[in-house]
Amino acid sequence: MKEPIRRISNKLTKTRVLLRKQELRKYIPVTKKMNKNVLYEMLQKHKMVYIKPCCGSLGQGVIRIERSQDHSSKKRPAYSYQSGTHKHTFSDYEMAYRAISSETQGKSYLVQKGIWLLVYEGRPFDIRVMVQRNLKGGWEATGIAGRVAHPRKVVTNGSQGGTIYPVEALLESYTNVENSSALIRSMQQIGVNSARQLSTAYPGLQEIGVDIALDRRLKPWILEVNTAPDPCPFTKLNDTSMIERIVKYAKAYGRTYNLKCMKSKQGMV
Repeated sequence: MKEPIRRISNKLTKTRVLLRKQELRKYIPVTKKMNKNVLYEMLQKHKMVYIKPCCGSLGQGVIRIERSQDHSSKKRPAYSYQSGTHKHTFSDYEMAYRAISSETQGKSYLVQKGIWLLVYEGRPFDIRVMVQRNLKGGWEATGIAGRVAHPRKVVTNGSQGGTIYPVEALLESYTNVENSSALIRSMQQIGVNSARQLSTAYPGLQEIGVDIALDRRLKPWILEVNTAPDPCPFTKLNDTSMIERIVKYAKAYGRTYNLKCMKSKQGMV
């Protein structure tokens, strides 16, 4: 039996493994190691990007950066970024990058093409898919939950004050029940395929949490894959079958969870 993998911390490493699988590539936003030139080029091309610590977790250190569409306008700043609840604006890239550098403090960061998330009651949301080795050793999507961002933040993590909802409730205003069910199955399959692909490089892997964004066309995008996923979102759902299955499977491969989840909130549907 392979030794269980507890955590693969480097996000770029995980992204490169996923990119080896043809069927996953179309779901992965352009992601590169950040430096001054790369960030500038990505902003010119994509207008909005996220930068993330290469080895961070829980949404800590994530910054959203935007470039104004109209550089000739004197009324709008050329660049802006949000870190936590704080927003900053700058008239040129040099000033913006100096400020961003003071935030990143010389740590290794990646830059990812920004996906404009769908919103629920004006707040952006994404989807967490939990995938685990089941009792037969195969990969299974054991849970799926929606995470709605704190009203003043750009990250959706429960640990950052996010609110947890059933995915169906978040999709209700965007599509019908039939299409919603198909979309949920598609996201679960993306999660399973991601686990299968990562386990080709890390055979001891037992569980992952895949964060998926939906764009305005309802296309799924893999934002991040966590190899030590927090089960807390699933404790906030009225449907207890997911967290019960998650705990059961985890116990079988030797992991127990702290289910005292105080930071995330339960959404009222």
